[in-house]
Amino acid sequence: MSSDLPESQDSRVSFVDKLTIETPEQTALDFAVAGIGSRFIALALDTLIQIAIGLVVGISGGFSIRGLSALWPIAPQWIAAILLLFYFLLYFGYFALFEIIWNGQTPGKRWTNIRVIKDSGRPLTPVESIGRNLMRIVDWMPGFYAIGIVSALLTKENKRLGDLVAGSLVVRETSFSDIRPTWHSPQTPAGPILAPLGSIHLSADECALIESFLNRRFDLEPSVRYRMAEDILRRLRPKLTLPTENALSTEQLLEALAYERRATSRYS
Repeated sequence: MSSDLPESQDSRVSFVDKLTIETPEQTALDFAVAGIGSRFIALALDTLIQIAIGLVVGISGGFSIRGLSALWPIAPQWIAAILLLFYFLLYFGYFALFEIIWNGQTPGKRWTNIRVIKDSGRPLTPVESIGRNLMRIVDWMPGFYAIGIVSALLTKENKRLGDLVAGSLVVRETSFSDIRPTWHSPQTPAGPILAPLGSIHLSADECALIESFLNRRFDLEPSVRYRMAEDILRRLRPKLTLPTENALSTEQLLEALAYERRATSRYS
């Protein structure tokens, strides 16, 4: 995604292979960090795919050189230059392209059920993905990803240099199916103290709707975000006891409902 997103305010490792992220939306997200073994298998599968593609293109290029050299004397030099550019793009562009269009996954990562995300739990932007994969030049040195492996062994989240530069980490895909964000009500919420808003009358689905919006609002365009907040509050208003004189915005009211529901221990 190309939009600027708020970054994580705090991160901590709760145990060896699990990362708990505190997001700006006041939710805690748990991610299972992918181990070096699963990342190596994913890399091996992607490398096999790259080799297969490279062989097909290389053989085709060889036939092209033989067919064109008699008609165009400088054809071998041009074809060789094009092949060099292609192999460079194949090696580095392969990973970046798939991670951009498949939201942090390559064929190898998809096969091994792992995914690249930002340290904040959000998807990488295209620029971050490209930068992350260009660092493979350094991670590979002096050979066979030696620097990348050492970096992964020395960091808590198994990060290679590309991950450190892009602010990314690789997590297990099962993390996303197990995520259940938990709202943490502050002891002294910002803004005026409100009388009960009637969140107890909301159904589980309506509470989930509020939570889903609050968790994803920073991914939305401002106009869409404002309209969705208004639509949600309009839908819930008949069940609520909102103050006639209200200094809070629509989103702040939805936050207050979430805090109130959490305080009653009824927010699923």
